[in-house]
Amino acid sequence: MNKTKLMLTALMSVQILSACGQSDSTNNQISDENDHLIEYQDRGLSKYNPPIEVTFVRETSVGMENLIGFLPGQTLEDNTWSRLYEQVLGIKIKYDWIAKGDLYHQKLGVALASGDIPEVVKVNAEQLRLLSNAGLIQDLSEVYEKYATPLTKRILSQEGNGPFDAATIDGKLMGIPETGSSIEGAQYIWIRTDWLDQLGIKPPQTMDDVLAISKAFTEKDPDQNGDNDTFGLAITQYLWDPVMGITAFMAGYNAFPNIWIEDDSGKLAYGGIQPEVKEALKVLQVMYRKGQIDSEFGFKDGNKVKEQVAAGKIGMLYGQQWGSFLVHVSRENNINAQWQAFPIVSLSGVAPKVPLGFSTNQFLAVRKDFKHPEAIVKLFNLHLEKNWGETAEYETYYISPLPIWQLSPVTPYPARKNLEAFRQLEEARRTGDTSVLKDEAKAIQKNIDTYLSGDKNKESGWGWERTYGPSGAFAILDQYEKNNQLLYESFVGAPTETMIEKQAILNNLQIETFVNIILGRSINEFDQFVEEWHKLGGEKMTTEVNDWFAGRQ
Repeated sequence: MNKTKLMLTALMSVQILSACGQSDSTNNQISDENDHLIEYQDRGLSKYNPPIEVTFVRETSVGMENLIGFLPGQTLEDNTWSRLYEQVLGIKIKYDWIAKGDLYHQKLGVALASGDIPEVVKVNAEQLRLLSNAGLIQDLSEVYEKYATPLTKRILSQEGNGPFDAATIDGKLMGIPETGSSIEGAQYIWIRTDWLDQLGIKPPQTMDDVLAISKAFTEKDPDQNGDNDTFGLAITQYLWDPVMGITAFMAGYNAFPNIWIEDDSGKLAYGGIQPEVKEALKVLQVMYRKGQIDSEFGFKDGNKVKEQVAAGKIGMLYGQQWGSFLVHVSRENNINAQWQAFPIVSLSGVAPKVPLGFSTNQFLAVRKDFKHPEAIVKLFNLHLEKNWGETAEYETYYISPLPIWQLSPVTPYPARKNLEAFRQLEEARRTGDTSVLKDEAKAIQKNIDTYLSGDKNKESGWGWERTYGPSGAFAILDQYEKNNQLLYESFVGAPTETMIEKQAILNNLQIETFVNIILGRSINEFDQFVEEWHKLGGEKMTTEVNDWFAGRQ
């Protein structure tokens, strides 16, 4: 299923709920947000005079339409951000076209293939390479070095050089990375703690404990309805979903099936073909055979499995920190349902490595003939400055109280912002000094306080407390990092030629094989998969990846 759609659905529901109790004063703030503009001296924030136009294309969605519906005076074409960019930078944002979902991707594909692209276009890593190979976009190396502000350079490098390596083709920076947050990909075990208490079971310390909990949740009627209708572990048809996937389950067996890792010889190897994956698949096959995994999981996407969570049929799942907002649906039908995040565990009981896939997959490329390539860097600079710089206005440009930042055509952010917000919250809890809370942490604390106060709208804060509270997901992430458990993906370069040609085929083969094994096919099909993977392009891809790795060292 689509990771982004599920995450935005969860977050939007919380943000809209939090907006219900706000006064109308925020609307007035939007109407006069640019009354006191600052004239910046930095070259990267200088104003064009006369103004220039920069054209983009834009994807919209039901979620975006709902957001705009809650923000009076805002549209995709004319909003707080477009006005700020024009008034401060002299940049007028224009869209050649706007489309929704699949239609957007179809139109973008046609535009890229024909070369009829806007002046600035947001693309993935594969599309970036194709545009570069076709000579349709320009080198931004000098532009970035000359115009990026110190704040932009610091934020975009929070996870090292990886995002820039991914955008660098033949030694040239062909796109500005809209850096993602790999650390946000850390996963946890989300468990129904009311079921643990009901059955007298302690939280897991090893994978054997996880299996014992799964068995009990399946066989011991934890919902006490007299029916055999609960499942120990939720998974979806797309095995690598960020919530309700099996990535972190496999990490418990030292298996990392969808990232490139460094092997014992110091070379890069694809985790999905390693023998540890076979061991984890055997375990999942047994769990499926014993009814601990839904027999129809192969036909269910995340939304379908979410319905089972809401119905109180699921007791445990693996997922990222925002899993709290998904499992919250179970409380809509049973206010006594309680979930908590726990650290992932290993077979031996030793703290396992927590895999972090490389997460930067969006880049802003500039058309070859555009005369102002530095404009995209200036947009990045101002977006970061007004949200996280010295002149930041959080409640105007980021959350007002809804996520107005999404209206901007560029949306870079600090990769570590959420972990840093947690650390501020933890410092405030430890010392009692709330002055350490900056904008984002303040907003989160307000949501938590609402929940803890017993307010009639307290449920809107439950997920925030489960994520940012003293025993929440970020408390675990804090320990993951301090314990040196985070395993960042080792290949962060631009897609190789073989990846562009063969990656989709190999990914489909892997998912199909793994699902079939879980459903009961011979475990030896894993070995056949490994052979096919090598023959269908994996061997060549491995050579290309290691050539990149050798050149980086």
